[in-house]
Amino acid sequence: MSTRHSAFSEPPKKSLGQHFLHDRGIIDNIVRAVNPQPGDRLVEIGPGQGAITFPLLDKHGELTVIEFDRDLIFPLTQAAHAHGTLEVIHRDVLQVDFSTLAANAGPRARLRLVGNLPYNLSTPILFHALDHAAAISDMVFMLQKEVVDRMGADPGSKVYGRLSVMLQAYCSVTPLFDVPPGAFRPPPKVDSAVVRLVPHAPEAIGIDDPEKFAQVVRDAFGQRRKTLRNALSKVCDSAAIEAAGVRPDARAEQLPVADFVRLANSLRD
Repeated sequence: MSTRHSAFSEPPKKSLGQHFLHDRGIIDNIVRAVNPQPGDRLVEIGPGQGAITFPLLDKHGELTVIEFDRDLIFPLTQAAHAHGTLEVIHRDVLQVDFSTLAANAGPRARLRLVGNLPYNLSTPILFHALDHAAAISDMVFMLQKEVVDRMGADPGSKVYGRLSVMLQAYCSVTPLFDVPPGAFRPPPKVDSAVVRLVPHAPEAIGIDDPEKFAQVVRDAFGQRRKTLRNALSKVCDSAAIEAAGVRPDARAEQLPVADFVRLANSLRD
């Protein structure tokens, strides 16, 4: 069953990586996963033709969406009148300050993010959200399944890497369900999946210097086949690695997130 409204005449744009969701069962599952509650500040990234937007509006009554494609803004606004109050932010999501958006909603307000993220921008969007994690209560995103697998991977897995460590250091990552290509128009060439991320409380993260932590993780996974002794040679020496209780001859994909945190915290400029 399609949820496309008659106001939408523009076809999906390949240049923007658009694949519009139309499967009603998948849409219902996403809305149930979000489970909007009174007082929630919901923000949808990339509403497209409103497949998730309008069911969320029906449930919650108000919603903010961030949409880059100006051709979708007027039909979204027009179709929303029958569902609830829609605020449209016409901007590249990477230029949206989530912390300011939350602060504008009131003291102690936090955002709930939802969206079918464009495959070509999913990782930058995830890292952008991490920069504002303190202003976010949770995120329910649909992404390429391969990315979701990496997000939730355990140490030792072939897909455990920089994305796994960075996300798990700041959030709990829970894959929810898979989405087949046929749920979209046009169908992508890959499977998708829906995942929930819940930022940890700031006091539970335990990272002293986020920039140093990011550098250690980035360098450690820069060349996966290298030992930490070699991969981190620009950051620290073997003695510093050992002093943090980490083996210099280990490889990055073997280290739990807690070891990366301890190692980064032990380094002082």
